[in-house]
Amino acid sequence: MVAKDYARVYRANSILTASPGQLVVLLFDGALQAMATAREALGRPATDLRRYEIVNHQLTKARRIIAELRGSLNFKEGGDFASLMEQLYEYYARRLLEANLRKDPAPIAEVEKLLGELRDAWVEMLSKLGADQPERDAVGRS
Repeated sequence: MVAKDYARVYRANSILTASPGQLVVLLFDGALQAMATAREALGRPATDLRRYEIVNHQLTKARRIIAELRGSLNFKEGGDFASLMEQLYEYYARRLLEANLRKDPAPIAEVEKLLGELRDAWVEMLSKLGADQPERDAVGRS
């Protein structure tokens, strides 16, 4: 098995064994990686004919991940906070669309910063919850 295959298997197992909170972190990471790749592609020389294709693909990927995050919001339990997060995700998606249309790295950097801060806050919350809550079994019982 080649190293890429091992990495793919590891990634698949990480997803299959992740908690719902960890899955959200993985989504944040995926969106951040896609934005970083898009921003890097914008910096390539004009002679690189694939750079706009890469930018479009990666920003579309990031927007789809953000749409998934938005779709996972629980408005019944989250109330006003979920509504605020929905508006934030809509703003991120709009800025990435603008970056894609204009091939402008500035909105990408803005969303990367904001989403990175949100990701870090989410990780901190998970670590505090993990320390404060009892272990749960596979069916979610204490």
